[in-house]
Formats: sequence, C-alpha cells, structure tokens
Amino acid sequence: MTQDGFYKSLSPSRDFAGLTRAGAFTPLPRDWMVGCCDIVNSTDLIASGRYKTVNTIGASVIAAMINALQGVPFPYVFGGDGASFAVGPEHADIARDTLARLRSWASAEFDIDLRAALLPVSWIRAEGLDVAVARYAVSEAADYAMFAGGGLNWAEQQMKLGGFEVPPAPLPDPPDLTGLSCRWNTIPARNGLILSVVVQPEPTASAKDFAKIAGDILAVADQLQRNGHPVPEGGPSFSFPPPGLTLEAKISRGKTALILRKAQLFIQTTLAAYALSRKRPLGSFDAQHYRRMLVANADFRKFDDGLKLTLDCPPQVRDDITRILEKAATAGHARYGLHEQDEALVTCIVPSVMRDDHVHFIDGASGGYTQAALRMAASDRATA
Repeated sequence: MTQDGFYKSLSPSRDFAGLTRAGAFTPLPRDWMVGCCDIVNSTDLIASGRYKTVNTIGASVIAAMINALQGVPFPYVFGGDGASFAVGPEHADIARDTLARLRSWASAEFDIDLRAALLPVSWIRAEGLDVAVARYAVSEAADYAMFAGGGLNWAEQQMKLGGFEVPPAPLPDPPDLTGLSCRWNTIPARNGLILSVVVQPEPTASAKDFAKIAGDILAVADQLQRNGHPVPEGGPSFSFPPPGLTLEAKISRGKTALILRKAQLFIQTTLAAYALSRKRPLGSFDAQHYRRMLVANADFRKFDDGLKLTLDCPPQVRDDITRILEKAATAGHARYGLHEQDEALVTCIVPSVMRDDHVHFIDGASGGYTQAALRMAASDRATA
C-alpha cells in the first residue's frame, strides 16, 4: 500500500482518552522509514533564553517534510527540540535529502548542530519494538499522528549515539519552510502554572498497566476547564512588531538577504496586526475565525511512545499527577519527568490563512518537553 493509501485508511478519532484502549494503534508497514531530528545541546540554548528558536527549529523538520511531500499525508510528532516522522519507501530519498538540507541550514543560519537519522521500520522490529500509529482529530479540519510501540524512542536513542545518521548536505539550497511562523506572544498561565508532562512505559510494563496510568492522568486533567488547554479561548495575544520577527525572517528568507526579508515580513505583520485587531472580517480573512481554529487545532496533548501533556493547571493538579506518577514509578510501570513554567509557547505551520487545516504546536516556554525529558533521564541515572 502506498504512503497516501495507508495513512488515509486510518480513521481519525475524536476521543483522546480512547487511544489508551487496545487496538487503537496500527503498525506501520514493514518497508516504511522512520526519520528523526533533535538539537545538540538544546539545554544550553534554553538556558540562554533561546527556547523559541529551539521550538522553531524542532518544528522546521515537520514544515520541511510537508512542503517536500507536496501534500502527501504522513505521520509526524513534535517533541520540543526536535521531531519524528514516518514515510513510505517511495519517499525515502526525499526524506533523506530534506534531513540533510535541514542540518546544513540550521548550522549556517543559526550555528546550531541538528542531529538527523533515517532507518527502516524492519530494523526497529528486529529489536523487538514496534512503530504503531493512530490519528487523533483535534477538530473537523486537523488531526495529528499518535505513536506507540517504543520504536520512536529507540530510533532517537540510536540517533544520539550516531547510528543511522543522515549527514549534512554540502552547500545545499535551503529547505522550503513555507508556512512555519512564530509570531504570537507567549501565553501566561491562567490557573497557576504551565506543567509539561512526559511519561513513558517501562519495558516490563504491560499495555494494560500503562493504559491505566495514562487514563488516571487524563482523568485528573479532564477536571480542568477545557482539559487544561493552555491557549485561551480567544487565542494568544499578538504584539507589534511580533517578538519572533527576526527569527521568522531567518527561517523563511531562503536565499533572500536577511534585511530585505525582515522588511517584507514587517509589512506583512503590519497588515496581520490590523486584521487581528478588527472584530469584523477584512476582505475574505476573518481573524476571529482564524483565532478560534488556532485554539481548536492546538497540539497540547499527544501519545509519543508514551504520554506528553502541556497543561495550564493549579498546583493541586500538579500534585495529583505527581502522586499518580510516583506510584507508577515505584511499581516499575513508568518513568516520568515534569517541568513547571509560567508561560506556554505556540509554534505554527500555516500553509494558508484561508484554510482551517493549519497546525499549532504547544510547549512550555522555558524548556517544556525538553526539560521534562531531561528530568526523566536524570531520575533514571539516579536510580540506576
């Protein structure tokens, strides 16, 4: 089955908690390829206040693949300082070329070392793991891939050890990152704090064990208004000029001079600021509808070989989730990391503001998933 045929054959589910049930995920075809990227020393970049840059480069992997595949659907997941995806064998060369160009671009434009790897699903299965996927529909217009089976985590570990490396391309054309933007202000917590949660099953845990843990955490989150959604119903705020103007100019300039691209974006964001300030549509663009769809399409919870959440919650909910996770860790069923911050961050891929299928990745604004994963790793080392 072609990539297009396989992924389209998966029916999107509107029930996030239902993804914990048996049979919710479908294994990828054995001849598919898994790709992944992450930023080397992202912790230092976060400490220096560059997490918006970290998030944007992490999402650039997805934007570049969307554009390279020219509308062919494929499963992907955003991880904060990187991303993972899967493609059919007919698109393996495109994936390899895109990853190679991304590595060179990140180094040349930002002086950032981006790791990248590409490997066959069959190799992952030979290790006794799997890559299974489901589709979660956040709205009628957008859905995200969810992953299970442990294969993505293993692939990322191999990448960090230098395995299956995709080398940087020599003097390449910049990748096409059309649609990737970072114009919104950070989003202050409204209920006390923004909590980043990363939970992974232990190898000895059964699917039933982990489903129970995930279900218990989601039951706590479901008690929050809008399940703890960090983005307010009216959408994030927008200031002028936007805080990510220079960053967006760098990611979108291609071969254009940076100062010229900044001037172009200044004009575009001036018009955008005017449109977003209006209560009525400007021509055929309805800014209020766009904001509503941004909120509806936001990716603040996911299954990525485990459970990841970005929640706007009070300290009591943090404590309740911590107790669930401590009990699971003591029982040997899960490992976890938590990170608290005052704000959330949104990174967008918007092929067209006139369509409703734009996607928006939510993370904590001071390290989010990256810091939570580091705390999980530190806990692993402490108990080893």
